[in-house]
Amino acid sequence: MTPTQIDLVQASFAKVVPIADTAAGLFYGRLFEIAPEVKPLFKGDMTTQGQKLMATLGVVVAGLKDLPSIVPAAQNLARKHVGYGVKTEHYVVVGAALLWTLEQGLGEAFTPEVKTAWADAYGLLSSVMIAAAEAPEPVA
Repeated sequence: MTPTQIDLVQASFAKVVPIADTAAGLFYGRLFEIAPEVKPLFKGDMTTQGQKLMATLGVVVAGLKDLPSIVPAAQNLARKHVGYGVKTEHYVVVGAALLWTLEQGLGEAFTPEVKTAWADAYGLLSSVMIAAAEAPEPVA
C-alpha cells in the first residue's frame, strides 16, 4: 500500500466511526445476504459482535503505517477464526461485504481511489490472515 492509500483508508474510516453501529449492522446484513452459510458461525449477540468488528477495524486502520505492529494480532485472530469454522473462501465474501458497507456508509466520499485503497488494505490483511490460518501452529 502506498502512503496515499493509507491516508485515504484512515480518513475514510474516521467518517465511519460516528456511524459504527449502523455500519456493523449493514456489514453483517450484507454478509449474511451474500453468504448465508456463514450465519451459523456467529453464535453470540450481534450487537457485541459488531462492536468487536469495528474495534478491530479501528486497530488495523490505525496500524497501517506500522504493519509489523498489527501483523501478529491479525495472525492470532486468523488462528482463532479457524476454531470458529472460518474457511479461506470466507475471506472473499467478507471483503465484498466490507466494501459494500463502506460504499453505503460513505456515499459520494467512497470514490474509486478510496475503494481501491480499501480493497488493497483488505487484500493485504486477508492474505496475512489466510497464511496464518493455513499454517501449522507456531512452536513455542
